[in-house]
Amino acid sequence: MKVTALLPVKGFRNAKQRLSLLLSAAEREMVAEAMFRDVLEQVVLARGLAGTYVVTGDDKVADIALSLGAKIVREPAENGETAAVDFARSRLKEAGHEAVLIIPGDMPLVRAEDIERVLAQVPEGAAAPFALLLSPPDIIELRFGYDSFSYHMKQVSAQGLPIRFIENDRIALDIDEPKDLEQLLAYDQGGEAFRLARRLLAGDAENRRRSGGL
Repeated sequence: MKVTALLPVKGFRNAKQRLSLLLSAAEREMVAEAMFRDVLEQVVLARGLAGTYVVTGDDKVADIALSLGAKIVREPAENGETAAVDFARSRLKEAGHEAVLIIPGDMPLVRAEDIERVLAQVPEGAAAPFALLLSPPDIIELRFGYDSFSYHMKQVSAQGLPIRFIENDRIALDIDEPKDLEQLLAYDQGGEAFRLARRLLAGDAENRRRSGGL
């Protein structure tokens, strides 16, 4: 089975609003871009993929993706993650791609070997948590957002599809809330997003200290 990686990535403007208690809009944009770069750099290094695609409607995202060796599925307009993935996997299936591995662009801990482990262990027609491997690409209906994992598992169970769960802490950490940034820093694994988050949070702590903890 030939597997193609697919990263849905929207523009960085107004990204990660649940981090607004810690970071300004400009800082959140920087973090979102750094995470995307970290993830994509690792995905293109992973052995065993038939190709790597980024689906986006944003020019800056597309330029970064091309510079790092990915191909683009150009979304006419940004209508949310689920719509982007549905659009891309339909296009990829039409182009003859057998399977897609859907990888969020906000998992900065992921490494090439994690992708390779998924490719080695997930059978055809299955789904894995956090990253999804689907063969064929449209085998189940997708819905991203709150409790998407349970929704996808219900889709798999309803069709009686084989499934294998792969536990991987690095794949499991996506950055949405302040506690997620704290987990990222606790790993101390390096990467552009790690270095940026460390610098920004250190600056925030210093500002609070100077203002008397307010």
